[in-house]
Amino acid sequence: MDSEHFLALADGTVFFGRSCGAPRDAEGEAVFNTGHTGYQEIVSDPSYAGQTVVLSAPEIGNYGCRAADMQSRGLFLSGLVTRRMNPPSNARSEEALTDLLRRFEIPALTGVDTRGLVLHLRRAGSQRSYLHCSDWPISPGEGVRRARAFAGLDGLDMTARVTDPDGSSWEAPEDEPSGAPLLAALDFGMKRSILRELRRAGFRVRVVTAQTGADEVLALKPDGVFLSNGPGDPAGVPHAVETVRELLGRVPTVGICLGHQILALACGAKTGRLKFGHHGCNHPVKDLTDDSVAITSQNHNFAVLKDSLPAEAELTHVNLNDGTVEGIRLPRARALSVQFHPEAAPGPDDAKSLFGRFRAMF
Repeated sequence: MDSEHFLALADGTVFFGRSCGAPRDAEGEAVFNTGHTGYQEIVSDPSYAGQTVVLSAPEIGNYGCRAADMQSRGLFLSGLVTRRMNPPSNARSEEALTDLLRRFEIPALTGVDTRGLVLHLRRAGSQRSYLHCSDWPISPGEGVRRARAFAGLDGLDMTARVTDPDGSSWEAPEDEPSGAPLLAALDFGMKRSILRELRRAGFRVRVVTAQTGADEVLALKPDGVFLSNGPGDPAGVPHAVETVRELLGRVPTVGICLGHQILALACGAKTGRLKFGHHGCNHPVKDLTDDSVAITSQNHNFAVLKDSLPAEAELTHVNLNDGTVEGIRLPRARALSVQFHPEAAPGPDDAKSLFGRFRAMF
């Protein structure tokens, strides 16, 4: 290909394309997402912080972007890779995806053989990568060298990059019911759709930063605690694990995604890295409490290790693709968590009943 832009992987593989986002380069961990829709929700999900996301769906950008569909106050992913980036042709569109990416200075590549790239990442696993989209020329070999020099994301506290430092993104609505249970939500990279579903389930919600300690949380006098989704390695946030450990048994606690992993670590379990993670909206999960199956939305590179669960932790959900842990319950501590995103709607409403379970605990 005659293009000067490319994605270089640490294993020496290079995929060429054309820049269609911000004209700059970026290091990141290359992962793929198997969803066929929802590209705006993907790029605005803080759980992708530090990652270069490869979209397996070939046609991207067709329905544009809207402010109401943003999942956070900005974009935190490292970069985006697509097969074909199209202009919007939808009356609801307020902004083209390319313009959204440029506004938040996110580089993107189009014209890439994403089918080949996804298959490569499935075989080789998630890769340290270097996305070259700037006007300054570098060789593919130099891109590979820079990808190999990237330290990766393991052990890093990625929540510090995405948590809202002053809480201005999470102001309570004026019509919030005064008598509803108060939920303190730790923002490890929370999505707006999660907050919306918690309020629909009958909670008042006060959002605090990822660095908030147990004493500060309890000072709010919450009826319960919610542990949000977020990016990165759960082992990189020992402060959050200690906070949750101090809260367990004192107030009902629920968690999703990274919050699920933090809860598991707090009760003595261990986590480990998956080969290429779970990223998409078509992951089947079995609920062991009633033998039902839900099609779920997921975004994580780490999972709770089943054999490490302590005796007091009940396994409630498993992934039907690979058998990994998707949910646990701690009856004595009045705590439960799931690995997937129950607020998302790929099923479309398969997993939303979990918010009712959360509400029944209070």
